Amino acid sequence: VLTVLDTLRPISTPEGIELTLRLAGPAPRAVAWVIDLILRLIALWLFSLILMPLGGLGMGLVLIAWFFLEWLFPAVCEVQLDGATPGKKMMGLAVVHDDGTPVGWNAALTRNLLRAVDFLPLLYGMGLMAMLINRDFKRLGDLVAGTLVVYRDAPRRTAGIAKAPPLAPPVALALADQRAVLDFCERAASLTAERAEELAEIATPLVGNAHGAPALRRMMQIANYLIGRPAQ
Repeated sequence: VLTVLDTLRPISTPEGIELTLRLAGPAPRAVAWVIDLILRLIALWLFSLILMPLGGLGMGLVLIAWFFLEWLFPAVCEVQLDGATPGKKMMGLAVVHDDGTPVGWNAALTRNLLRAVDFLPLLYGMGLMAMLINRDFKRLGDLVAGTLVVYRDAPRRTAGIAKAPPLAPPVALALADQRAVLDFCERAASLTAERAEELAEIATPLVGNAHGAPALRRMMQIANYLIGRPAQ
């Protein structure tokens, strides 16, 4: 099983929301790398067929194409394609920053250029050693770039919360209070309308003097704000 070595890592966003990322271990990442390698070799072979008849110019263009495919193409994919090269996408993986945000150019270029070090002494020996002794399965490039490789299907808390225009809470909420709001709004659909509205009215600091449906709607708006859902 490819996910035997994988773990869950909880992180807190700057807004105080707790998320859980499922880290990808060496085995699925190795499979993704092999897939990417095969695709790069196929692309390089096709470039060679087209460009080699041009002689010296063609050879120079093939070398440029190889450099791009080997060192720059993975970074472009990770920034422009939701953190995933074709191999990572097929394995359901993605590269993100340590705080779970999408990877940027600096981090993507750093982690990919440092593959030259991770590859030493042979077949990513240094990278594999670093991953095995690091709780987040980071190779050296990830350590320097501040990145993680995670599964794209990381558990999310947002699916059960009805969409509503986001509204910032009128008072500061501790993390436990935020969880209580999210839990209530996730479960509101399983309650009768009357019971959900009755419970929403209890949260006076959040809903003020609102009663009934307006109180429940206010709670839903605050929950949408807490999960970072954009305004419609």
